[in-house]
Amino acid sequence: MTFAIDIRLLGKKRTGDEAVFFHLTKELLKIDTVNRYLLLTDETLPTKIASLYARLDCIGQNNVEIISLSAQNRFVWNFFVLPRYLFQNKVDIFHTQYILPFFSPRRTKIITHIHDVSFCAYPELIGWSDRFFLALLIPRSLRRADLIIAPSQFTKDEIIKYYKIPEEKIVVIHNGIGEEFLEKNRMDTEKENALRNKYGLPEHFIISVGTLQPRKNIPFLIDAFALLQKRLPQMNLVLVGNKNAHHTDRNIEKMIVSRGVRESVLFPGFIDEDDLPGVIRLAEVFAFPSLYEGFGIPLLEAMSQSVPVASSDIPSLREIGGEAAVYFDPTSIAHFEEMLYTLCTHQEVREKLRSAGNERIKLFSWEKSALFLFDTYKKLSASERR
Repeated sequence: MTFAIDIRLLGKKRTGDEAVFFHLTKELLKIDTVNRYLLLTDETLPTKIASLYARLDCIGQNNVEIISLSAQNRFVWNFFVLPRYLFQNKVDIFHTQYILPFFSPRRTKIITHIHDVSFCAYPELIGWSDRFFLALLIPRSLRRADLIIAPSQFTKDEIIKYYKIPEEKIVVIHNGIGEEFLEKNRMDTEKENALRNKYGLPEHFIISVGTLQPRKNIPFLIDAFALLQKRLPQMNLVLVGNKNAHHTDRNIEKMIVSRGVRESVLFPGFIDEDDLPGVIRLAEVFAFPSLYEGFGIPLLEAMSQSVPVASSDIPSLREIGGEAAVYFDPTSIAHFEEMLYTLCTHQEVREKLRSAGNERIKLFSWEKSALFLFDTYKKLSASERR
């Protein structure tokens, strides 16, 4: 069989969805050395292609080929370049995310990965042009897809709720934690100091990791932090994410100014993949105030580093975090501030969460998820042959 996977996200510093496709693809290639894999990218530089082979650990693997499909933009890619490739080459299954190619041969089964449908739950938090194209293209993609993958039961339920998709058409395949987070390397003083110097990290800080989109509720976190600092003046807030990204919440800067915490809120920018576990490990608390998530990989990453987690009380994060996090009302500043204060000062609570987190992360792994995905590919292929 020939399986094609859309890997355009790899190398784009997209955090969550990039991590999902990177780890699932890498694990798939370890599991299956028999079927043929075509990894489709819009990268054209030979050095970038070579880097992708290296990152996916598939150099010299005979059943893997990275295919460069050049296009001016993603619309040209989906409307012309990708369909042409699928019609000219025999592909049994094509796996992408959200938007499907505008045309495709019926012989090719198509899987789309839907990480979340926040644009349905909070349409006011995204730009009008994005709303227009999502409203136009997502329903068509879900109807055309032969199978839809959701990372959680919550996301599956949301897809059914908003798009009336038959339940049997959606498969839940959980996300996992990267290998770099599972390697328990001892953090000596020299490495601690190196990380602090490299990213300008203070002695005491609360950390939040992810995009800075409006649904991530970062102004709410800054507001609660400003209250907390009155009780813990030595505490700082580190926000890991691209401050200059297209969808960055413009209220973040306004809140920093209005609360007078500019000196205490730090933006280290993009953190190297190998450094991120250590940076998280240096934090006193991991804060995740999001209004809407499809899964919540950062929860597991923080737990893997024995950092206590304060999470917004929403269904998807409850599903993933279980009893290994404390949950707060994402609309109550006072409640959130009190949770942060408790986690910063109460050692007994911190130790309880660390222990629960070490157990919780055992439930999620990219290897198990990739095995499930491989089984899904095989079942879909078998249905086509029948």
